[in-house]
Amino acid sequence: MNAARCCGPARAVPGLFVWHLQKRAIQHMPCKLIQICRLASKRWITFQHFSFLKRMYVTQCNKSLYQQAKPKPDPVAPPFQERQHLGHEKTVIHKIKPVLLPCLPLPEASKGAEFSKAKLAAEIEDSATSRIEESKEEKQWKEMKLQLDDLPGILARLSKIKLTALVVSTASAGFAMAPVPFDFTCFLLASVGTGLASCAANSINQFFEVPFDSNMNRTKNRPLVRGQISPLLAVSFAASCAIPGITLLTLGVNSLTGALGAFNIFLYTCCYTPMKRMSIANTWVGAVVGAIPPIMGWTAATGSLDPGALLLGGILYSWQFPHFNALSWNLREDYSRGGYCMMSVTHPAMCRRVALRHCLALIGLSTMAPVLDVTTWTFPVISLPINLYISYLGFRFYRDADRSSSRSLFFCSLWHLPMLLLLMLTFKKSQIENDNKGKLPS
Repeated sequence: MNAARCCGPARAVPGLFVWHLQKRAIQHMPCKLIQICRLASKRWITFQHFSFLKRMYVTQCNKSLYQQAKPKPDPVAPPFQERQHLGHEKTVIHKIKPVLLPCLPLPEASKGAEFSKAKLAAEIEDSATSRIEESKEEKQWKEMKLQLDDLPGILARLSKIKLTALVVSTASAGFAMAPVPFDFTCFLLASVGTGLASCAANSINQFFEVPFDSNMNRTKNRPLVRGQISPLLAVSFAASCAIPGITLLTLGVNSLTGALGAFNIFLYTCCYTPMKRMSIANTWVGAVVGAIPPIMGWTAATGSLDPGALLLGGILYSWQFPHFNALSWNLREDYSRGGYCMMSVTHPAMCRRVALRHCLALIGLSTMAPVLDVTTWTFPVISLPINLYISYLGFRFYRDADRSSSRSLFFCSLWHLPMLLLLMLTFKKSQIENDNKGKLPS
């Protein structure tokens, strides 16, 4: 009986402890639920938010599942180590202060030498840093502001003013070779209209080829590639040249010359320009483009398409092959980087063969001039030496196929064409001879 009485209070103590824990858990239950509601308003509720219920169940209701953490036992050190540690005394390491040597006065000469060396090193460092900054600034893209004083030069390079001058000169030669009285007003209108049409065609060509010209050393400094003018300004300039040029040729000269000018712009921009990246046939199409201006000069003077106009066009057509093939031979790497399909890149043997063939064709075309009553028979004889010389250089280019032979042929073509046209104009058949021939009884 006494034992039961003694055991009663002892059993009551754990019960009170469990009751206290349950009461505390019930008190904390609303707080947990409020916290879950707040979390639910912000983001999705997961099973991790209810982990406290599992903890309560394990610790209070099912104590057999509760895992108690056992304290880690202290490591037992061997006795010989304790003896060793007991034998050692604490050692204090004192900090050793550096000994400062007295500064001895240096001679003035050594001071000046050291000062000059330090100054030179500072200057070298400053120059190196400035070079690095300049190189970084050069690599960075900068917007180029257009100055009104630079605009004429930019537009001249956009329209390829040298090529335009060559086109106008060949058209003028065709006008002068026509067997009609010379009309200065018509000549001036035809020259200005042909020049404007050439400027428009060259500007549109550069507008289309900006991404390809940027990869070539020969064309990477063009205005559109460098960003000196905007594409909108280039197209506006081309339109402002094409529309007045074709209008001037059609209304001021004749409709045939205006139609030839419009056809030449279309052929150069819409056929020749895209074909440069598709097929080697672009060289033949480009030769047709170069052969049309002298025909335009002839039609501007006569108003008709005669065999003499076709002869002049044939001479310009054949001359362009040795001229351009020799030029493209030394620019093969550039054309390859730009993605252009040229004979010198894809068909080098054909490039040399075609150049020689058309050099010889110039001799035959010069012989046809007196047959078609364009010149006298003196012209083929006088022009034979220069035609033989360019044919000899064409043969050297065909045989050697090196940089020297191609350059010689190219520079010869630059003076050969003006000389040939000048001789043709000198030995042109007069209008009196043509009229007398026409009056002869049949």
